Amino acid sequence: MNNNFLQLAALSPLFEDVQSGGIFPDSKFFPDCTTKSAPEVILDAYKQQKDQPGFDLQAFVSTHFNFPPDFKEEHTGAIKPISDHLDQLWDTLQRQPGDIAGDPNATLLPLPYPYIVPGGRFREIYYWDSYFTMLGLREAGKISLVENMVDNFAWLLETYGHIPTGNRSYYLSRSQPPFFALMVNLLAEIKGEHILLKYRLALEKEYQYWMDGEQRLEPGTQHRRLVCLPDGSLLNRYWDDQPEPRPEAFVEDQHTASESNRPAAEVYRDLRAAAESGWDFSSRWLADPQQLASIRTTALIPVDLNCLMYYLEKTLVHTCRLLPDHTPVEVYKDRARLRKAAIQQYCWNQVQGFYTDYDWQNNRPSDYLTLAGVFPMYFQIADAQQARQVADKLQTAFLQDGGLRTTLIHSGQQWDAPNGWAPLQWMSFGGLKSYGFQELAAAIRQNWLNLVERTYASTGKMMEKYHVEDLNAPGGGGEYPNQDGFGWTNGVYLKLKHSF
Repeated sequence: MNNNFLQLAALSPLFEDVQSGGIFPDSKFFPDCTTKSAPEVILDAYKQQKDQPGFDLQAFVSTHFNFPPDFKEEHTGAIKPISDHLDQLWDTLQRQPGDIAGDPNATLLPLPYPYIVPGGRFREIYYWDSYFTMLGLREAGKISLVENMVDNFAWLLETYGHIPTGNRSYYLSRSQPPFFALMVNLLAEIKGEHILLKYRLALEKEYQYWMDGEQRLEPGTQHRRLVCLPDGSLLNRYWDDQPEPRPEAFVEDQHTASESNRPAAEVYRDLRAAAESGWDFSSRWLADPQQLASIRTTALIPVDLNCLMYYLEKTLVHTCRLLPDHTPVEVYKDRARLRKAAIQQYCWNQVQGFYTDYDWQNNRPSDYLTLAGVFPMYFQIADAQQARQVADKLQTAFLQDGGLRTTLIHSGQQWDAPNGWAPLQWMSFGGLKSYGFQELAAAIRQNWLNLVERTYASTGKMMEKYHVEDLNAPGGGGEYPNQDGFGWTNGVYLKLKHSF
Protein backbone atom coordinates (compact mmCIF):
# COMPACT_ATOMS: atom_id res chain seq x y z
CA MET A 1 0.00 0.00 0.00
CA ASN A 2 1.18 3.51 -0.81
CA ASN A 3 1.26 5.53 2.43
CA ASN A 4 3.01 8.57 1.03
CA PHE A 5 0.38 11.15 1.91
CA LEU A 6 -0.46 13.47 4.78
CA GLN A 7 -1.97 11.75 7.80
CA LEU A 8 -3.89 14.39 9.72
CA ALA A 9 -2.94 12.75 13.03
CA ALA A 10 0.59 13.97 12.34
CA LEU A 11 -0.71 17.53 12.83
CA SER A 12 -2.16 16.89 16.30
CA PRO A 13 -2.84 18.99 18.39
CA LEU A 14 -2.75 21.79 15.80
CA PHE A 15 -5.38 20.01 13.71
CA GLU A 16 -7.85 19.79 16.60
CA ASP A 17 -7.20 23.42 17.60
CA VAL A 18 -7.85 24.68 14.07
CA GLN A 19 -11.02 22.64 13.67
CA SER A 20 -12.30 23.65 17.10
CA GLY A 21 -11.33 27.29 16.58
CA GLY A 22 -13.90 27.88 13.84
CA ILE A 23 -11.52 29.94 11.72
CA PHE A 24 -12.91 28.39 8.53
CA PRO A 25 -16.69 28.19 7.95
CA ASP A 26 -16.39 24.72 6.37
CA SER A 27 -14.81 21.93 8.44
CA LYS A 28 -13.61 20.24 5.24
CA PHE A 29 -11.45 23.20 4.24
CA PHE A 30 -8.48 22.62 6.55
CA PRO A 31 -8.13 18.86 5.85
CA ASP A 32 -7.90 19.77 2.16
CA CYS A 33 -5.01 22.20 2.71
CA THR A 34 -1.43 21.17 1.98
CA THR A 35 1.48 21.81 4.30
CA LYS A 36 4.34 24.04 3.12
CA SER A 37 6.85 22.05 5.15
CA ALA A 38 7.03 18.80 7.11
CA PRO A 39 4.31 18.41 9.79
CA GLU A 40 6.89 18.11 12.57
CA VAL A 41 8.42 21.45 11.57
CA ILE A 42 5.02 23.13 11.63
CA LEU A 43 4.17 21.56 14.98
CA ASP A 44 7.43 22.77 16.52
CA ALA A 45 6.66 26.29 15.34
CA TYR A 46 3.13 26.02 16.69
CA LYS A 47 4.27 24.87 20.13
CA GLN A 48 6.73 27.75 20.32
CA GLN A 49 4.27 30.44 19.20
CA LYS A 50 0.77 29.47 20.33
CA ASP A 51 1.05 30.78 23.90
CA GLN A 52 2.72 34.05 22.95
CA PRO A 53 0.74 37.30 23.35
CA GLY A 54 -1.19 38.26 20.22
CA PHE A 55 -0.87 34.83 18.58
CA ASP A 56 -3.22 34.63 15.58
CA LEU A 57 -4.16 31.07 14.69
CA GLN A 58 -5.57 31.96 11.28
CA ALA A 59 -2.44 33.90 10.36
CA PHE A 60 -0.31 30.95 11.50
CA VAL A 61 -2.27 28.58 9.28
CA SER A 62 -1.97 30.98 6.34
CA THR A 63 1.79 31.05 6.83
CA HIS A 64 2.30 27.30 6.99
CA PHE A 65 -0.40 25.89 4.70
CA ASN A 66 -1.50 26.24 1.09
CA PHE A 67 -5.26 26.67 0.81
CA PRO A 68 -7.27 24.51 -1.63
CA PRO A 69 -8.64 26.29 -4.69
CA ASP A 70 -12.27 27.39 -4.62
CA PHE A 71 -14.64 25.98 -7.22
CA LYS A 72 -16.69 28.58 -9.01
CA GLU A 73 -18.97 28.10 -11.99
CA GLU A 74 -18.58 30.80 -14.57
CA HIS A 75 -21.68 32.97 -14.66
CA THR A 76 -22.35 35.72 -17.13
CA GLY A 77 -25.27 38.08 -17.42
CA ALA A 78 -26.73 36.01 -20.26
CA ILE A 79 -27.18 32.39 -19.24
CA LYS A 80 -26.14 30.10 -22.07
CA PRO A 81 -28.25 27.08 -23.11
CA ILE A 82 -28.03 24.31 -20.55
CA SER A 83 -26.49 21.91 -23.08
CA ASP A 84 -23.64 24.35 -23.75
CA HIS A 85 -23.16 24.88 -20.03
CA LEU A 86 -22.85 21.14 -19.42
CA ASP A 87 -20.34 20.77 -22.23
CA GLN A 88 -18.20 23.40 -20.55
CA LEU A 89 -18.71 21.91 -17.08
CA TRP A 90 -17.09 18.60 -18.05
CA ASP A 91 -13.88 20.53 -18.64
CA THR A 92 -14.30 22.60 -15.47
CA LEU A 93 -14.84 19.50 -13.32
CA GLN A 94 -12.12 17.36 -14.90
CA ARG A 95 -8.93 16.71 -12.96
CA GLN A 96 -5.72 15.35 -14.44
CA PRO A 97 -3.76 12.39 -13.08
CA GLY A 98 -0.98 13.03 -10.61
CA ASP A 99 2.24 11.32 -9.69
CA ILE A 100 0.93 8.25 -7.89
CA ALA A 101 3.86 8.45 -5.48
CA GLY A 102 1.77 11.20 -3.94
CA ASP A 103 2.50 14.52 -2.30
CA PRO A 104 3.52 13.83 1.31
CA ASN A 105 2.16 17.25 2.25
CA ALA A 106 -1.36 16.58 0.97
CA THR A 107 -4.35 14.43 1.92
CA LEU A 108 -5.22 14.00 -1.78
CA LEU A 109 -4.54 10.48 -3.08
CA PRO A 110 -3.32 10.94 -6.68
CA LEU A 111 -5.01 8.83 -9.34
CA PRO A 112 -3.34 7.51 -12.50
CA TYR A 113 -6.02 8.65 -14.98
CA PRO A 114 -8.20 11.75 -15.53
CA TYR A 115 -11.44 11.97 -13.56
CA ILE A 116 -14.45 14.17 -12.79
CA VAL A 117 -15.08 15.74 -9.37
CA PRO A 118 -18.58 16.73 -8.22
CA GLY A 119 -17.84 20.43 -7.74
CA GLY A 120 -18.21 22.94 -4.91
CA ARG A 121 -16.45 21.84 -1.71
CA PHE A 122 -15.94 18.39 -3.20
CA ARG A 123 -12.49 18.70 -4.76
CA GLU A 124 -11.85 14.97 -5.21
CA ILE A 125 -13.48 12.01 -6.90
CA TYR A 126 -16.39 10.35 -5.06
CA TYR A 127 -17.23 6.71 -5.45
CA TRP A 128 -20.98 6.42 -5.92
CA ASP A 129 -21.32 9.90 -7.41
CA SER A 130 -19.09 8.79 -10.25
CA TYR A 131 -21.49 6.17 -11.64
CA PHE A 132 -24.20 8.77 -12.20
CA THR A 133 -21.64 11.19 -13.60
CA MET A 134 -20.55 8.46 -16.04
CA LEU A 135 -24.12 8.11 -17.31
CA GLY A 136 -23.86 11.69 -18.54
CA LEU A 137 -20.32 11.30 -19.83
CA ARG A 138 -21.55 8.45 -22.00
CA GLU A 139 -24.36 10.61 -23.37
CA ALA A 140 -21.80 13.35 -24.06
CA GLY A 141 -19.64 10.88 -26.02
CA LYS A 142 -16.76 11.05 -23.54
CA ILE A 143 -16.14 7.31 -23.54
CA SER A 144 -12.42 7.52 -22.86
CA LEU A 145 -13.14 9.47 -19.67
CA VAL A 146 -15.64 6.81 -18.59
CA GLU A 147 -12.95 4.17 -19.06
CA ASN A 148 -10.38 6.34 -17.26
CA MET A 149 -12.65 6.54 -14.24
CA VAL A 150 -13.31 2.80 -14.17
CA ASP A 151 -9.55 2.26 -14.36
CA ASN A 152 -9.04 4.66 -11.45
CA PHE A 153 -11.44 2.68 -9.29
CA ALA A 154 -9.79 -0.59 -10.27
CA TRP A 155 -6.46 0.99 -9.29
CA LEU A 156 -7.85 2.03 -5.91
CA LEU A 157 -9.04 -1.53 -5.32
CA GLU A 158 -5.64 -2.90 -6.20
CA THR A 159 -3.78 -0.30 -4.13
CA TYR A 160 -5.93 -0.03 -1.01
CA GLY A 161 -8.07 -3.17 -1.10
CA HIS A 162 -11.28 -1.16 -1.47
CA ILE A 163 -12.66 1.97 -3.09
CA PRO A 164 -12.62 4.70 -0.44
CA THR A 165 -15.35 7.33 -0.22
CA GLY A 166 -13.08 9.64 -2.21
CA ASN A 167 -9.40 9.97 -3.00
CA ARG A 168 -8.40 11.54 0.32
CA SER A 169 -6.33 9.93 3.06
CA TYR A 170 -9.03 10.80 5.59
CA TYR A 171 -11.55 8.71 3.61
CA LEU A 172 -9.53 5.49 3.65
CA SER A 173 -11.39 3.92 6.57
CA ARG A 174 -14.64 3.59 4.63
CA SER A 175 -16.10 3.06 1.17
CA GLN A 176 -19.42 4.11 -0.37
CA PRO A 177 -22.34 2.24 -1.98
CA PRO A 178 -20.68 -0.41 -4.21
CA PHE A 179 -21.49 0.82 -7.70
CA PHE A 180 -18.28 -0.47 -9.29
CA ALA A 181 -20.07 -3.42 -10.93
CA LEU A 182 -22.53 -0.98 -12.55
CA MET A 183 -19.63 1.09 -13.85
CA VAL A 184 -17.96 -1.98 -15.35
CA ASN A 185 -21.21 -3.09 -16.97
CA LEU A 186 -21.77 0.42 -18.34
CA LEU A 187 -18.39 0.20 -20.04
CA ALA A 188 -19.16 -3.36 -21.20
CA GLU A 189 -22.34 -2.08 -22.90
CA ILE A 190 -20.13 0.22 -24.95
CA LYS A 191 -17.08 -1.97 -25.63
CA GLY A 192 -18.35 -5.54 -25.29
CA GLU A 193 -18.61 -8.10 -22.51
CA HIS A 194 -14.91 -8.96 -22.68
CA ILE A 195 -14.52 -5.83 -20.51
CA LEU A 196 -15.85 -7.92 -17.62
CA LEU A 197 -12.79 -10.14 -17.76
CA LYS A 198 -10.48 -7.13 -17.69
CA TYR A 199 -11.94 -6.09 -14.34
CA ARG A 200 -12.66 -9.55 -12.89
CA LEU A 201 -9.98 -9.37 -10.20
CA ALA A 202 -11.09 -5.88 -9.19
CA LEU A 203 -14.72 -7.03 -8.94
CA GLU A 204 -13.65 -9.96 -6.78
CA LYS A 205 -11.59 -7.68 -4.55
CA GLU A 206 -14.57 -5.39 -4.04
CA TYR A 207 -16.67 -8.40 -3.08
CA GLN A 208 -14.05 -9.66 -0.62
CA TYR A 209 -13.92 -6.25 1.06
CA TRP A 210 -17.64 -6.19 1.77
CA MET A 211 -17.76 -9.87 2.77
CA ASP A 212 -14.75 -9.72 5.09
CA GLY A 213 -15.19 -12.04 8.09
CA GLU A 214 -17.82 -14.33 6.61
CA GLN A 215 -15.85 -17.49 7.42
CA ARG A 216 -15.86 -16.77 11.16
CA LEU A 217 -19.44 -15.55 11.55
CA GLU A 218 -21.98 -17.66 13.45
CA PRO A 219 -25.74 -17.03 13.28
CA GLY A 220 -26.60 -13.95 15.29
CA THR A 221 -23.14 -12.34 15.05
CA GLN A 222 -21.62 -9.45 13.10
CA HIS A 223 -18.21 -8.41 11.79
CA ARG A 224 -17.46 -5.06 10.18
CA ARG A 225 -19.78 -4.77 7.15
CA LEU A 226 -21.36 -8.20 7.50
CA VAL A 227 -24.29 -9.43 9.61
CA CYS A 228 -25.18 -13.10 10.03
CA LEU A 229 -28.84 -13.26 10.97
CA PRO A 230 -30.21 -15.98 13.29
CA ASP A 231 -31.24 -18.16 10.32
CA GLY A 232 -27.73 -17.95 8.86
CA SER A 233 -28.56 -15.37 6.17
CA LEU A 234 -25.60 -13.11 5.34
CA LEU A 235 -26.46 -9.49 4.62
CA ASN A 236 -24.36 -6.34 4.58
CA ARG A 237 -24.41 -3.12 6.55
CA TYR A 238 -22.43 0.11 6.48
CA TRP A 239 -19.43 0.51 8.76
CA ASP A 240 -16.27 2.50 9.35
CA ASP A 241 -13.09 1.21 10.94
CA GLN A 242 -12.37 4.40 12.92
CA PRO A 243 -14.65 5.26 15.88
CA GLU A 244 -13.48 8.88 15.96
CA PRO A 245 -14.81 12.23 14.71
CA ARG A 246 -14.54 12.59 10.96
CA PRO A 247 -11.64 14.99 10.21
CA GLU A 248 -13.78 16.79 7.63
CA ALA A 249 -16.62 17.26 10.18
CA PHE A 250 -14.61 17.29 13.40
CA VAL A 251 -16.56 19.84 15.43
CA GLU A 252 -19.93 18.70 14.10
CA ASP A 253 -19.28 15.10 15.17
CA GLN A 254 -18.04 16.11 18.59
CA HIS A 255 -21.20 18.18 19.07
CA THR A 256 -23.43 15.28 18.00
CA ALA A 257 -21.67 12.85 20.34
CA SER A 258 -22.01 15.32 23.23
CA GLU A 259 -25.80 15.30 22.76
CA SER A 260 -26.03 11.51 22.98
CA ASN A 261 -26.21 9.37 26.10
CA ARG A 262 -24.15 6.64 24.42
CA PRO A 263 -20.36 6.24 24.39
CA ALA A 264 -18.88 8.77 21.98
CA ALA A 265 -17.06 6.04 20.02
CA GLU A 266 -20.41 4.38 19.17
CA VAL A 267 -21.84 7.66 17.90
CA TYR A 268 -18.74 8.36 15.81
CA ARG A 269 -18.92 4.87 14.29
CA ASP A 270 -22.57 5.35 13.33
CA LEU A 271 -21.93 8.82 11.90
CA ARG A 272 -19.08 7.46 9.79
CA ALA A 273 -21.15 4.45 8.70
CA ALA A 274 -23.87 6.82 7.51
CA ALA A 275 -21.18 8.73 5.61
CA GLU A 276 -20.23 5.45 3.94
CA SER A 277 -23.86 5.04 2.88
CA GLY A 278 -23.76 8.34 1.01
CA TRP A 279 -26.93 9.32 2.88
CA ASP A 280 -25.23 11.61 5.38
CA PHE A 281 -27.55 12.28 7.01
CA SER A 282 -31.09 10.95 6.97
CA SER A 283 -33.88 10.02 9.35
CA ARG A 284 -33.55 6.46 8.03
CA TRP A 285 -30.55 6.03 10.37
CA LEU A 286 -32.10 7.68 13.44
CA ALA A 287 -34.00 6.24 16.41
CA ASP A 288 -35.59 9.68 16.81
CA PRO A 289 -36.02 11.18 13.32
CA GLN A 290 -35.49 14.70 14.68
CA GLN A 291 -32.31 13.95 16.64
CA LEU A 292 -29.04 13.21 14.84
CA ALA A 293 -27.52 12.09 18.15
CA SER A 294 -29.86 9.08 18.06
CA ILE A 295 -28.07 7.72 14.98
CA ARG A 296 -27.75 3.92 14.82
CA THR A 297 -26.62 3.16 11.26
CA THR A 298 -24.72 -0.04 12.12
CA ALA A 299 -27.89 -1.55 13.64
CA LEU A 300 -29.59 -1.51 10.24
CA ILE A 301 -29.33 -3.73 7.16
CA PRO A 302 -29.82 -1.27 4.28
CA VAL A 303 -31.98 -2.49 1.44
CA ASP A 304 -30.12 -0.50 -1.22
CA LEU A 305 -26.69 -1.78 -0.16
CA ASN A 306 -27.82 -5.39 -0.34
CA CYS A 307 -29.40 -4.89 -3.76
CA LEU A 308 -26.04 -3.53 -4.95
CA MET A 309 -24.30 -6.58 -3.48
CA TYR A 310 -26.81 -8.82 -5.26
CA TYR A 311 -25.94 -7.08 -8.52
CA LEU A 312 -22.23 -7.54 -7.82
CA GLU A 313 -22.82 -11.26 -7.29
CA LYS A 314 -24.82 -11.47 -10.53
CA THR A 315 -22.03 -9.62 -12.35
CA LEU A 316 -19.48 -12.11 -11.01
CA VAL A 317 -21.69 -14.95 -12.27
CA HIS A 318 -21.74 -13.42 -15.75
CA THR A 319 -18.01 -12.69 -15.64
CA CYS A 320 -17.08 -16.21 -14.55
CA ARG A 321 -19.16 -17.67 -17.35
CA LEU A 322 -16.73 -15.99 -19.75
CA LEU A 323 -13.82 -17.95 -18.25
CA PRO A 324 -12.77 -21.15 -20.02
CA ASP A 325 -13.63 -23.41 -17.08
CA HIS A 326 -16.51 -21.39 -15.52
CA THR A 327 -15.24 -22.61 -12.12
CA PRO A 328 -16.77 -20.12 -9.61
CA VAL A 329 -20.07 -19.66 -11.48
CA GLU A 330 -22.16 -21.88 -9.21
CA VAL A 331 -20.68 -20.35 -6.06
CA TYR A 332 -21.68 -16.82 -7.01
CA LYS A 333 -24.97 -18.00 -8.47
CA ASP A 334 -25.88 -19.61 -5.16
CA ARG A 335 -24.84 -16.51 -3.22
CA ALA A 336 -27.00 -14.28 -5.42
CA ARG A 337 -29.97 -16.64 -4.99
CA LEU A 338 -29.61 -16.67 -1.20
CA ARG A 339 -29.21 -12.89 -1.01
CA LYS A 340 -32.28 -12.28 -3.15
CA ALA A 341 -34.33 -14.54 -0.87
CA ALA A 342 -32.97 -12.77 2.21
CA ILE A 343 -33.80 -9.33 0.77
CA GLN A 344 -37.32 -10.51 0.12
CA GLN A 345 -37.63 -11.99 3.60
CA TYR A 346 -36.11 -9.17 5.63
CA CYS A 347 -36.50 -5.99 3.58
CA TRP A 348 -40.01 -6.39 2.21
CA ASN A 349 -42.22 -4.55 4.70
CA GLN A 350 -45.61 -6.20 4.35
CA VAL A 351 -47.36 -3.66 6.57
CA GLN A 352 -46.05 -0.70 4.56
CA GLY A 353 -46.24 -2.37 1.17
CA PHE A 354 -42.73 -1.10 0.48
CA TYR A 355 -39.10 -2.15 0.83
CA THR A 356 -37.36 -0.82 3.94
CA ASP A 357 -34.12 -1.32 5.84
CA TYR A 358 -34.09 -4.16 8.39
CA ASP A 359 -33.35 -3.46 12.06
CA TRP A 360 -31.32 -6.54 13.00
CA GLN A 361 -30.92 -5.44 16.62
CA ASN A 362 -34.68 -5.37 17.18
CA ASN A 363 -35.51 -8.09 14.64
CA ARG A 364 -38.03 -6.06 12.67
CA PRO A 365 -38.32 -3.94 9.54
CA SER A 366 -37.63 -0.22 9.84
CA ASP A 367 -40.67 2.03 10.02
CA TYR A 368 -39.16 4.64 7.70
CA LEU A 369 -40.08 4.78 4.03
CA THR A 370 -37.27 6.10 1.82
CA LEU A 371 -36.30 5.99 -1.84
CA ALA A 372 -33.80 3.24 -0.96
CA GLY A 373 -36.91 1.10 -1.35
CA VAL A 374 -36.79 1.43 -5.16
CA PHE A 375 -33.52 -0.51 -5.46
CA PRO A 376 -35.21 -3.95 -5.50
CA MET A 377 -37.13 -2.75 -8.55
CA TYR A 378 -34.07 -1.36 -10.29
CA PHE A 379 -32.32 -4.72 -9.85
CA GLN A 380 -35.49 -6.69 -10.61
CA ILE A 381 -35.72 -8.47 -7.26
CA ALA A 382 -39.36 -7.49 -6.61
CA ASP A 383 -42.22 -9.62 -7.90
CA ALA A 384 -45.04 -8.06 -9.90
CA GLN A 385 -47.31 -7.45 -6.91
CA GLN A 386 -44.54 -5.90 -4.85
CA ALA A 387 -43.61 -3.66 -7.77
CA ARG A 388 -47.21 -2.49 -8.02
CA GLN A 389 -47.28 -1.60 -4.33
CA VAL A 390 -43.97 0.26 -4.53
CA ALA A 391 -45.15 2.17 -7.60
CA ASP A 392 -48.40 3.12 -5.85
CA LYS A 393 -46.48 4.44 -2.85
CA LEU A 394 -44.13 6.44 -5.07
CA GLN A 395 -47.13 7.98 -6.81
CA THR A 396 -49.14 8.83 -3.71
CA ALA A 397 -46.47 9.65 -1.11
CA PHE A 398 -43.20 10.56 -2.79
CA LEU A 399 -44.00 12.29 -6.09
CA GLN A 400 -43.91 16.09 -5.95
CA ASP A 401 -43.95 18.87 -8.51
CA GLY A 402 -40.15 18.72 -8.74
CA GLY A 403 -39.70 14.94 -8.74
CA LEU A 404 -39.42 12.41 -5.91
CA ARG A 405 -38.65 13.48 -2.37
CA THR A 406 -36.08 11.32 -0.61
CA THR A 407 -38.14 10.40 2.46
CA LEU A 408 -41.48 11.37 3.97
CA ILE A 409 -39.92 13.05 7.02
CA HIS A 410 -38.84 16.68 7.39
CA SER A 411 -35.92 16.43 9.80
CA GLY A 412 -33.58 19.20 8.67
CA GLN A 413 -31.16 16.55 7.36
CA GLN A 414 -30.26 16.80 3.69
CA TRP A 415 -31.24 13.21 2.81
CA ASP A 416 -34.84 13.77 3.86
CA ALA A 417 -37.86 15.65 2.59
CA PRO A 418 -38.18 18.12 1.00
CA ASN A 419 -34.97 17.36 -0.90
CA GLY A 420 -34.72 15.37 -4.10
CA TRP A 421 -31.42 13.95 -5.36
CA ALA A 422 -30.41 13.09 -8.92
CA PRO A 423 -29.23 9.49 -8.27
CA LEU A 424 -32.51 8.52 -6.62
CA GLN A 425 -34.57 10.00 -9.47
CA TRP A 426 -32.59 7.80 -11.85
CA MET A 427 -32.87 4.60 -9.80
CA SER A 428 -36.62 5.16 -9.41
CA PHE A 429 -37.09 5.95 -13.08
CA GLY A 430 -35.14 2.86 -14.15
CA GLY A 431 -36.91 0.57 -11.70
CA LEU A 432 -40.37 1.72 -12.76
CA LYS A 433 -39.57 1.38 -16.45
CA SER A 434 -38.31 -2.18 -16.01
CA TYR A 435 -41.67 -3.20 -14.54
CA GLY A 436 -43.72 -1.36 -17.15
CA PHE A 437 -44.82 1.68 -15.15
CA GLN A 438 -44.08 3.98 -18.04
CA GLU A 439 -46.52 6.76 -17.15
CA LEU A 440 -45.19 7.21 -13.62
CA ALA A 441 -41.59 6.98 -14.81
CA ALA A 442 -42.33 9.69 -17.38
CA ALA A 443 -43.91 11.94 -14.73
CA ILE A 444 -40.88 11.64 -12.45
CA ARG A 445 -38.58 12.35 -15.36
CA GLN A 446 -40.51 15.39 -16.54
CA ASN A 447 -40.96 16.89 -13.09
CA TRP A 448 -37.26 16.53 -12.32
CA LEU A 449 -36.05 17.87 -15.65
CA ASN A 450 -38.40 20.84 -15.35
CA LEU A 451 -37.07 21.68 -11.87
CA VAL A 452 -33.42 21.41 -12.92
CA GLU A 453 -34.05 23.57 -16.00
CA ARG A 454 -36.09 26.09 -14.02
CA THR A 455 -33.33 26.40 -11.40
CA TYR A 456 -30.68 26.72 -14.08
CA ALA A 457 -32.66 29.44 -15.87
CA SER A 458 -32.84 31.52 -12.68
CA THR A 459 -29.37 30.86 -11.26
CA GLY A 460 -27.11 29.58 -14.05
CA LYS A 461 -26.21 26.64 -11.79
CA MET A 462 -26.60 22.88 -11.62
CA MET A 463 -27.18 22.04 -7.97
CA GLU A 464 -26.20 19.11 -5.75
CA LYS A 465 -29.78 18.68 -4.48
CA TYR A 466 -33.16 20.32 -5.04
CA HIS A 467 -36.27 21.26 -3.05
CA VAL A 468 -38.90 19.20 -4.87
CA GLU A 469 -41.92 20.31 -2.83
CA ASP A 470 -41.60 24.06 -3.50
CA LEU A 471 -40.17 24.88 -6.91
CA ASN A 472 -39.20 28.37 -5.74
CA ALA A 473 -37.17 27.19 -2.74
CA PRO A 474 -33.57 25.93 -2.78
CA GLY A 475 -32.49 22.52 -1.50
CA GLY A 476 -30.93 22.69 1.91
CA GLY A 477 -30.38 21.05 5.28
CA GLY A 478 -27.41 19.13 6.59
CA GLU A 479 -23.87 20.14 7.51
CA TYR A 480 -23.00 22.49 4.64
CA PRO A 481 -24.70 24.78 2.09
CA ASN A 482 -26.09 23.39 -1.14
CA GLN A 483 -23.24 23.03 -3.64
CA ASP A 484 -23.19 23.77 -7.35
CA GLY A 485 -21.31 22.01 -10.09
CA PHE A 486 -22.59 19.30 -9.98
CA GLY A 487 -21.32 15.96 -11.27
CA TRP A 488 -24.17 13.56 -10.70
CA THR A 489 -26.88 16.12 -11.42
CA ASN A 490 -25.25 16.84 -14.78
CA GLY A 491 -25.00 13.12 -15.52
CA VAL A 492 -28.55 12.20 -14.60
CA TYR A 493 -29.95 15.26 -16.34
CA LEU A 494 -28.30 14.26 -19.63
CA LYS A 495 -29.31 10.61 -19.26
CA LEU A 496 -32.94 11.44 -18.48
CA LYS A 497 -33.07 14.09 -21.22
CA HIS A 498 -32.07 11.41 -23.74
CA SER A 499 -34.40 8.74 -22.31
CA PHE A 500 -37.86 8.10 -23.80
